[in-house]
Amino acid sequence: MDKRMLGNSGLAVSPLGLGGWAIGGPFTLDGHQDGWGQVDDAESIRAIRRAVELGVTLFDTADAYGTGHSEEVLGKALKDMRRDVVIATKGGFTYDREKRALTGQDWSPTYIRRALEASLSRLGTDYVDLYQLHTGFIPDEAVEPVFFEMERMKQEGMLLAYGWSTYTREKVDLFAAKTRGAVIQTKANLFSYDTEAIAACEAHGFACLNNSPLAMGFLSGKFSRETRFGQDDVRASAFDWTEYFEDGKPKPEFLARMARVRDVLTSGGRTAAQGALAWLWAKSAANIPIPGFKSLAQAEENARAMAFGPLSVEQLRQIDEALGA
Repeated sequence: MDKRMLGNSGLAVSPLGLGGWAIGGPFTLDGHQDGWGQVDDAESIRAIRRAVELGVTLFDTADAYGTGHSEEVLGKALKDMRRDVVIATKGGFTYDREKRALTGQDWSPTYIRRALEASLSRLGTDYVDLYQLHTGFIPDEAVEPVFFEMERMKQEGMLLAYGWSTYTREKVDLFAAKTRGAVIQTKANLFSYDTEAIAACEAHGFACLNNSPLAMGFLSGKFSRETRFGQDDVRASAFDWTEYFEDGKPKPEFLARMARVRDVLTSGGRTAAQGALAWLWAKSAANIPIPGFKSLAQAEENARAMAFGPLSVEQLRQIDEALGA
C-alpha cells in the first residue's frame, strides 16, 4: 500500500501505525484498571522492531499509558532508528507515576509544555513528529490557547506537527477554525464509526488516526461467550467507552455482529483483524488505523494487513448488508 499523509504536516507514514496503550502495563483511572494487564517489555521491544522491518513507520503512544511506561519502552525500541520512524505521543492527563494512576486533566499551555518536555525525556528524543492533546472534551474557549502553545513549540523544534484526540464533528470543525493542526485522532472501527466526524477530517484535510480499530480486540474474531477478562484488564472496567463488554465478558450483540461479518473479513486469505483494518482503509483515504499489541505475533499480524490493501467496494456493500446498515 502507498503511504498516507499526516494532513498538512508534510509527513508521509505507513497506512497503518501501531498504538502503544497496551504496552504501558497496568495503571488506573478513577480507581479502575485502565491498562491491559501485565506486559513483557522485552517482547514489546521485539514487536516494535519487527513492525519496522515489515514497513510500519508510525508509532503512537501517550504519557498516560502506564503513566509514562509506554513512552519509555517505545524510546528504547526505536533509539537506533529514530530518523526512520514517525513518533506520535499525547498529553493532557495528570498522573502519579509512583501509584501508576491518572489523577485528572490539565490542558493549560504551561502544563502541556511541561508534559511534552517529560515525554521527550522518556522517549529519548529531542522532538516528536506529532504531539496531540489527549483530552477530547475541553471548553471551546480553551482550544485556541493550548494549540497556540503547540504552535510555539513547533516553531521551537520540539514537535513537527500537532493534533487532537477528540470525537465529534463539532470538535473537528473547531480544531480547523482555531488552529493550524494536521491530525485528528478518534475511535473508528466496524462497530463504532462516526461518519460525520471523519467526513469533517476529509473536508479540512486532516489525517484521521483511528484508535481502537479492532474494537478493543473484538474484531480479531477470537472472542466467544466463554471469554473472560480479569480485573487487571481495562475490558473488565465499567467505563462508558468499553461498550463492547459487560462484567468482563463480550456482549452477545457484538458477538452476533462479528459472526455476520466474519466471512467477508477473512476472505482472500486475510485474518479477521486484517479484514477489519482493510475496512477502515476502504472507508476513507484519511484513515490511518493504529491497532494496539502486546506480542510479536499481534504486531506481525497487524503489519501484514498492509500487503492485502483495502476491501473492495463490493466487500463494503456485503458488510453493510450483513449489519443492516
